[in-house]
Amino acid sequence: MSAYVRSPAMHLHRHLIAALVFPVLALLVLAPTSARATDRGVRIVKTTIPMPDGVNLAATLYMPGDLGASERVPALLEYLPYRKDDDELTSDYTHHPYFARHGYVGVRVDIRGFGNSEGAPPTREYSAQEQQDGEQVIAWLARQPWSNGKVGMLGISWGGFNSIQMAMRRPPALKAILAVAATEALFTEDVHYMDGIMHVDEFEVAMDLDQGRSGAPAFPLDETTLAQRMDSAPWSLDYFRHQRNGPFWRAPVRRLEDIQIPCFLIGGLQDGYRNSIARMLERVPAPVHALIGPWNHDYPNSSIYGPRIEWRDQAVRWFDHWLKGIDNGVERDPRLVVYEQHSHPPGAQPQEVPGEWRAESWPPAGLKPLPLYLAPNHQLTAARAAPAVDHLRYVPSAGAETGFWWGELLGDQRPADAYSLTYDSAPLEQELAMLGRTQVKLQVAADAPLADWFVRLEDVAPDGSVTAITGSGINGAQRKSQEHPEPLVPGSEYTLDIDLYFSSWVWSAGHRIRVAVSNAQWPMLWPTPYAMTTTLRVGGSADSLIVLPVVPAHGRAPPPFTQPQPIEQPPGISDTGDYAWPGSWKLERDELSGRTTVTWRGTAAQRYPWGSFDHFEQLVYHVDDAHPDQAATEGEAESVERLADRVLTYRGHLKFSSDAHTFHYAYTRELLRDGTVIRTRSWKEDIPRDLQ
Repeated sequence: MSAYVRSPAMHLHRHLIAALVFPVLALLVLAPTSARATDRGVRIVKTTIPMPDGVNLAATLYMPGDLGASERVPALLEYLPYRKDDDELTSDYTHHPYFARHGYVGVRVDIRGFGNSEGAPPTREYSAQEQQDGEQVIAWLARQPWSNGKVGMLGISWGGFNSIQMAMRRPPALKAILAVAATEALFTEDVHYMDGIMHVDEFEVAMDLDQGRSGAPAFPLDETTLAQRMDSAPWSLDYFRHQRNGPFWRAPVRRLEDIQIPCFLIGGLQDGYRNSIARMLERVPAPVHALIGPWNHDYPNSSIYGPRIEWRDQAVRWFDHWLKGIDNGVERDPRLVVYEQHSHPPGAQPQEVPGEWRAESWPPAGLKPLPLYLAPNHQLTAARAAPAVDHLRYVPSAGAETGFWWGELLGDQRPADAYSLTYDSAPLEQELAMLGRTQVKLQVAADAPLADWFVRLEDVAPDGSVTAITGSGINGAQRKSQEHPEPLVPGSEYTLDIDLYFSSWVWSAGHRIRVAVSNAQWPMLWPTPYAMTTTLRVGGSADSLIVLPVVPAHGRAPPPFTQPQPIEQPPGISDTGDYAWPGSWKLERDELSGRTTVTWRGTAAQRYPWGSFDHFEQLVYHVDDAHPDQAATEGEAESVERLADRVLTYRGHLKFSSDAHTFHYAYTRELLRDGTVIRTRSWKEDIPRDLQ
């Protein structure tokens, strides 16, 4: 959100955090951490890139240490608001020096208004300003005396998002991209309106605060900097104003069909941005190759779920072909290499996921749709059964066990299933494999004008434990159009079409397939405001079924992967923290009062040669089952910069609540110097609910 593996200022919400800052423009040669015959050393250059309006963007160039005066090499650009000179430099060190050692100039640029780049922050993610600046950056890189005129883009999450977006804009020097954990579907798959339903998480709290921070290590506090950053309107406010799809969400992206350069896509089966890979394989006319593993929102070599593999060597091979013209056969590689997950017990802890790699075409070879019908008595059958109607009382606090988004491994799903309608197959006589997006049809009704439906696909083991596989949801008002939603007519029946998130799975013999249907997935998604009961018509002629994308249990084996290689660490930096899912997560349910609270906390700390940084975040969610309209979230974030001559404390406070007709928004950003407030700004607005 956007993305989640994040450091205090990242859309990536569980990633490596730390930084090394060079106080002046400098040239620096790094000694290799692991000697190889191909090592060329690394020379780091700090510079700025001028924009037409006079704003200078801060850039760090990771150059081959032995780059000769007559040699010309490509540039690999990563372009982010996440601060390259402190928060993200440890992350940058995990790949840009690697690329430099292999004959590339790795480039890290802060978008305007963030880190050490000049100007005011844009008014949103993926703004027109960000993309126009990006085109200027690409053109500047192509003009440099060391450049061969070809530029690649790469990055995870935000850096993957804008790599895709820039490919859509087709700047002449951009010749290939590598996007990790990214999507182009901003309204339905980014972290603001998942499945078209409002979502509030720590990205809102952290990103709104990061707009106010000045660049490290100087942290200037002049009036221009404070006015541009501390006074910039929080992005979350604008997102809450736009509750349906439309020009606001579509403006940053063009058509996938407009992409004319090769795209290498890396995704994770435990990541919320994986659906874009199938769309790009199907719709982008240029060469597209994809690698999908059992990873969360992280790189393949550092995910908390394994098997982990090296990806940087594959990135070099990809860019060697498209940017250097090396005939290494990459264009003949399988279009898709995917990890086929096998049945395993539930559990959110870091772990190795059992399964096997397979090389595939797209659509997969041997794909056969398998319809399974929701049937009376909570059955899932291969043939239609007698007609029946199942009723479900809406419990707004249901769903805490399903996590913060459609990603991460989860614990046993039986508590979530207790508030759902569940439909189980008979025990399977032999293993059954699926790969892709399961299609769902539901014949539903509600006795309220607004309802959401969620469908989860699960694996029920012989001991009764339930492992989550995938799922998705739909805002009932958006059943026909996300741009022109319509309220439900109470008592009227509707057919809903839902595509579950991309997944792979092999159910073991003796296991059952389960489909769970619910009306709440809190606190992941904001509850609808009315107490209600919904119905699901099954059997007979009702269109309530799932269609599994079944494939042969075993596929063609891909070439072996390299095991993760050592990564470089910036000298003089240490970092600690706890952003990993589930982190510090506490669920408190009062069965007598019907009130439920979820509290999430995250911390990070870095130590630099010039000072230290400590970050804390907390989000508290409240819902009342008897009064679902009165849901609320409070968020707190604090970033403390301890410098040689002062202590700067940045604080953000979010209060967001609802009633039946209105969202109530309040946000305050403040800056303290040595404990004294020197700048504060507040925003408060009542926003009409727009069928959310």
